[in-house]
Amino acid sequence: MIQRTTLALFAFLLTATVSNAQQDVPNGWHLMNPAKDSFYGIDLARAYKFLKDKNKKPTPIIVAVLDSGVDTAHEDLKGILWHNPKEIPGNGIDDDGNGYVDDVYGWNFLGGKDGQNLKNAGAEKARVYHKYKDKYLNKTVDTLQMTEDEKYTYKMWQRSAAEITVSAEDQMNLMYLEIAAKGIKSNDKIIRKEMGKEEYTIDELEKFIPQTDAGRKAKLAYLNAMKIFTVESDMKNTAFIAELDSYIDGRKEAIAAKDNAPHNYRTDIIKDDYSNIHDKFYGNGDVMGAGPMHGTHVSGIIGAQRNNGIGMDGVADNVRIMTVRVVPDGDEYDKDIALGIFYAVDNGAKVINMSFGKAYSPEKKWVDSAIRYAAAKDVLIIHAAGNESADVDVKENFPSAYYLKDNKKAENFITVGASSDPKISGSLAASFSNYGKQNVDVFAPGVKIYSTVPGGNQYANLQGTSMAAPVVTGLAAMLRSYYPNLSAVQIKQAIEKSEYAPEGSVAVLKPSKDNSKEIVSMKDLEKNAGIVNAYGAVELADKMKPAVTATPKPLVKEKKDALPKSTFKPLNTKQ
Repeated sequence: MIQRTTLALFAFLLTATVSNAQQDVPNGWHLMNPAKDSFYGIDLARAYKFLKDKNKKPTPIIVAVLDSGVDTAHEDLKGILWHNPKEIPGNGIDDDGNGYVDDVYGWNFLGGKDGQNLKNAGAEKARVYHKYKDKYLNKTVDTLQMTEDEKYTYKMWQRSAAEITVSAEDQMNLMYLEIAAKGIKSNDKIIRKEMGKEEYTIDELEKFIPQTDAGRKAKLAYLNAMKIFTVESDMKNTAFIAELDSYIDGRKEAIAAKDNAPHNYRTDIIKDDYSNIHDKFYGNGDVMGAGPMHGTHVSGIIGAQRNNGIGMDGVADNVRIMTVRVVPDGDEYDKDIALGIFYAVDNGAKVINMSFGKAYSPEKKWVDSAIRYAAAKDVLIIHAAGNESADVDVKENFPSAYYLKDNKKAENFITVGASSDPKISGSLAASFSNYGKQNVDVFAPGVKIYSTVPGGNQYANLQGTSMAAPVVTGLAAMLRSYYPNLSAVQIKQAIEKSEYAPEGSVAVLKPSKDNSKEIVSMKDLEKNAGIVNAYGAVELADKMKPAVTATPKPLVKEKKDALPKSTFKPLNTKQ
């Protein structure tokens, strides 16, 4: 959410200039029909009408959400959550014998067996740098004598060593941000006193009339700061300040990372043998975890109960959300990602949503093995492209669809960029979205997306490719539900080949951190040059013939202390 430069923020707060309010955006615009509603949504209602006219009947579909956790008590989610049919809640017994005790809603790979939960994981860049620092720093290295695995690790460490150096600009920006945060908190204190309550939204503050000069100045400065940070109008002051503090703490840790190895909270809480992928029975059943905001919002976009008269409607109407917690504050661990995918596939998920990403993947071969496993089991994976306004054909972004071993692209993998609407942000492409003609497959709405959030049946707007990916995941789940005989690859094709290309008169600004205003074509930003189109996707899926595939060979029976040999064969080869 904190997307603008801290320097610009600081200058803005000093001048206290009033900026123009954005046009009101209807909740659920991302589902609308571009021609009828004048918003570049995915045309979902017409897709459901098509299915109804064709007399199509849905079958339940399980979607795994690999994320930060989910509020399992939310009014719009509790009716669509996956429940492990073989597990008895709360009895402390592994009833289904899968190695995970009381995995009722899914599994938390970021927990300890004593019930604790990992919240902070730090940056993968710092973990990589310090792990191999003694081995490579100021040492003579002969790459010709290295295996392919060793070369991959060494090149990754070289990049971390180059990028971990903190610039004077980074340090100055942190200083500006801390000053700005201090001002925001000071204004917040005045506002809370004048309003007579501890929590308020931007909407509420805009309607409030302060009675003192100090209150009027505090209101103006606070609202201006929120506009700079592009904070949604329904976000509470307490939530924003907590996020700002967390962001500042992360920046401080990043700046100190070169000299100080990050604290290994994993050892304190999870207590697994991280170097051993076969040590997989760790964690706990607390899928809500320490910070379920992100995962709850993502889950609502995919499948919040439709047509129930409350909150909002998800994309898919007959979905069961399986929660797999693998996303902490900081960068995800490859081991958790890999085992999260294995868990999801083994428990029946047919679509997996991964709204996260990072620039380093030291154990990528583990994740590759999991993606191959998902492909063999006909499971589709949807991944967010990232929010750095970067070309991911050039910039590293993991998990990646390309395997290390042979550089082939996984056919069951869709990478999603974020679209917007010109009436919302002046462009069809979200300014923050990563892009890439080779590595980004589709764009989908990801700006001002209204969905479920934790804290007592709450809803809010968030934005990011994290919000765009579940739009595609919901569509994939919908297609798999109504066309269960189509393969994951066919569903991917139906989504990609049915994108609609907006009229040429629509401005498409190239995503940029510095607002460069460079006009480009959508075909310069992604492989298929358009926006996800639910109606077109169901039309195309309806014309497809069921996939004809050979019966897969059964996996070697799994032992309680090891993964199936066939599953992890790639781990024993050069990648």
